[in-house]
Amino acid sequence: MSILTVMFHWLGVMYRVKGLVAVLLACTNVLVMAVPFFTAVSLKLLLPGRYLRRFLTRVVTFLAAQYNRNNGMIFRMMGSIRWHVSGLEGLNRNTSYLVIANHQSWADIPVLQCLLEPHIPLLKFFLKKQLIWVPILGAAWWALDFPFMRRYSREYLQKHPEKRGEDLLETRRMCARFADTPVSVMSFLEGTRYSEQKHAKQSSPYKYLLRPKVGGVALVIASIGDSVRTLLDVTIDYGTKQEVTIWELFSGQVPEINVHIESVNIPEHFPHGDYENDPEFRAEIKRWIESLWQRKDQRLSEAREQASTANRGSRLAKGLE
Repeated sequence: MSILTVMFHWLGVMYRVKGLVAVLLACTNVLVMAVPFFTAVSLKLLLPGRYLRRFLTRVVTFLAAQYNRNNGMIFRMMGSIRWHVSGLEGLNRNTSYLVIANHQSWADIPVLQCLLEPHIPLLKFFLKKQLIWVPILGAAWWALDFPFMRRYSREYLQKHPEKRGEDLLETRRMCARFADTPVSVMSFLEGTRYSEQKHAKQSSPYKYLLRPKVGGVALVIASIGDSVRTLLDVTIDYGTKQEVTIWELFSGQVPEINVHIESVNIPEHFPHGDYENDPEFRAEIKRWIESLWQRKDQRLSEAREQASTANRGSRLAKGLE
C-alpha cells in the first residue's frame, strides 16, 4: 500500500469523524433551540392581540437567527474554509432587502445565512401556499412571517377569469407587514439547483447559469411593493469544487467559498408594473434581470478561470518537487 493511499484513507476517516461530530452538534442545536422557539410559536398561535403577536414575532425571529448562527459556527469549526467575500460594506440590519442568488447546491442556504444574517435581517423565502400545512414547519414559517404565495396557472385562469389578480392581491396582503419591520426576502431566480444536464436542456445562453425565471421575480417585486427598495445580487462560487453537498460543508470538505454581493436599486416603478398584461413592462423587467445575470455569469467565468489557473499551477509545482 502506497503512502498516498494511506494518506487518502486517513483523510477519509478524518472527514467522517468531523461529519459525525457536526451531525451531533447540529442535532444538539435543534434540541436546544426547539423548546424556546416552539414555545413562542405556540403562544403566537394561541394568544390574541396585535402588539403581543408582534413581540412574539421578534422573539421567534431572534431564536431562528441564533439557530442559523449556531449552524454557521458548526461548519466553520469543522473546516478551514478560505472565504473570499466582497460587498458586505454598507449593509444594515434595519434596512429591508430583496436578495437573489445563483443556486449551486443545497449548501447555498446555510452559506448565505451564515454570511449575510449578521449584516441584514433574517432571510425569508417565498413559499407555496400548500406548505403552511406541513406539520411543525408550517407553523414555524407562519410564526416567522414567511410569505406564502399561490399562483394560478394560465389554464386555470382561462377557465376562471374572475380569479385573475387574486393571487397577487393575497400575497400583497401578506407582505404588507414588511412595511413596519425590516425584512430580507430571498429568491433563487433559477428555480432549481444548477446542473450540466439542466443547463443543456434549457439551452441556456449563460455559461454557468440557468435561465432566470423573470415572472417569479416580477411577482415578488409586485408583492413586496415599495417597502423594499434595494436588491442584493449574490454570486456564489465554490472554487474548483462545484458539486457541494451539505455533508461536505459540515464535514470540512469545502476548501473555498467565493461570494460577491452587489447592491442594486430596484426601479421605483417596478412594484407598480403589470407583468401579465403590459408587454412593454414585461420586456423592461426581462432586460433588467438579464443584465444582472450577464454580469453574474461574467463573474463566475472569471472566478472559474482563476481557480483553474491556480489548480494547474499547484499540480505543476507538485510535479517539480
